[in-house]
Amino acid sequence: MQWKLSGCTIFITGASRGIGKAIALKAAKDGANVVIAAKTTQAHPKLPGTIYTAAEEIKAAGGKALPCVVDVRDEQQINNAVEKAVEKFGGIDILVNNASAISLTNTLETPTKRVDLMMNVNTRGTYLTSKACIPYLKNSKIAHILNLSPPLNLNPLWFKQHCAYTIAKYGMSMCVLGMAEEFKGEIAVNALWPKTTIHTAAMDMLGGSGIKRQCRKVDIIADAAYCIFKKPKSFTGNFIIDENILKEEGIKNFDVYAIAPGHPLIPDFFLDEQPDTTKKMESHGAIPELKEETLQPPPKPRSGAVEETFRIVKDSLSDDVVKATQAVYQFELSGEDGGTWFLDLKSKGGNVGYGEPSDRADVVMSMSTDDFVKMFSGKLKPTMAFMSGKLKVKGNMALAIKLEKLMNQMNAKL
Repeated sequence: MQWKLSGCTIFITGASRGIGKAIALKAAKDGANVVIAAKTTQAHPKLPGTIYTAAEEIKAAGGKALPCVVDVRDEQQINNAVEKAVEKFGGIDILVNNASAISLTNTLETPTKRVDLMMNVNTRGTYLTSKACIPYLKNSKIAHILNLSPPLNLNPLWFKQHCAYTIAKYGMSMCVLGMAEEFKGEIAVNALWPKTTIHTAAMDMLGGSGIKRQCRKVDIIADAAYCIFKKPKSFTGNFIIDENILKEEGIKNFDVYAIAPGHPLIPDFFLDEQPDTTKKMESHGAIPELKEETLQPPPKPRSGAVEETFRIVKDSLSDDVVKATQAVYQFELSGEDGGTWFLDLKSKGGNVGYGEPSDRADVVMSMSTDDFVKMFSGKLKPTMAFMSGKLKVKGNMALAIKLEKLMNQMNAKL
C-alpha cells in the first residue's frame, strides 16, 4: 500500500498563503488534518488569502481544516492553537515552521522594530512553536518538525547586505541543529530550502512583478516536504535543498515547476552556487581598483557602452520619473570605461553624469561595466545580479528596487 498522510495532523505556521498553504494542500489531498496557524483573518490588498479561505481550499482538496489565529510572536496564541488541535484531532504528527519575516536591508538601514520582528517571528516563533508541539509529537509514529530555513553557510557574503535577516533565518536552522540531536530517536527535525526563488505574493512585493518569470512554483516545496514526511524518524538533522531530494526520488523534469519553462531562474539566498564567480566579483569590485580609477583625471570625451547607456537613460528622464523615484544613485563601476557615475532622480528633470553626485547618494551600486550595461539593457535582472554577488548594494534597498522597476520601463529603449 502506498504511504499516505491520511488521518495525520499537520500544524503549519503561516499557512494562509504561499509555501505554507501549498504544503497544506498537498497533505489535504491525502486526507490529512491541517491546523492553519496564521494571523491573517482579513485579506491584505497585496497579499491575498486568510486562514478561513485556506481552510475552505483544504476541505475542497479532501482534508480537514482547523483555522487558528496565531501570531507566532505570542506564546499564548501558539499554546491555545496547539490545545485546540489536540482537542479536535487527538494529537499532532507533523509541525511545519513556515512563518517568516524578511527585510533585505543593511545594518544602518534596518530599524530596531524590523530587527525585533524578524528575530521574534523567525527564530523565537520557531523555537516556541516547536516547544509547544514537542510533547505531542513524541507520541506520534511519524513525528516530524520541518523548518523552512537555509543550510548554515558562514560565507560573509550572506551576512554583508542583510545581517539581521540572516541571523534571524539562521536561528531557525540552529533550532534544527539542536533539536535534532536533543530528540534523536523520538522526532525527526529537518530544514528545507529552495534551490531557486519561489514565486509567492511576498516575492512580488520584494522584487516586483517582473520577477515572476525567474521563479519556480510553490509546488516544488510542497512535493519536497512530502518526501521528507515519508522518511523515518532516523532521518534527522538534515538541511535539504528541494531539487536534491526530488532528484533522489527520481524526478528528472523540473520544467513542470517553472513559472516560465526555459527562462533562467534566480538562485536562492545562502547557497554558494558559483563560489568562483563570487570570489572573482569580490576582487573585481575591490576598493583599491576603484581608488586607482577615481584618482585618474576623467578623460574629457567619454565613449563606450556605459557612456551610451547613460545618454539613453538621460533622454528617458522626465519630471514624472523624478517625482515617482526621489532618489540619487551612485554607480561604482570596475573594468573598462568604469569609475564613478551617478543618476540623480531627485533634482528637477533629473540628471546623470560621470563622477560623484552633488547630493549624497541614497543607493551605491558596485559592479563591473559589462554587468551594468547588461542590467540596463534587460539582459541581467538586478535581483539576479544581487543574489549571485555580481551587484553589491549599499543604502536604501527599497529605492534600489524602485530603480529595477524604472529599468523595466527603459529596457524597450536600450
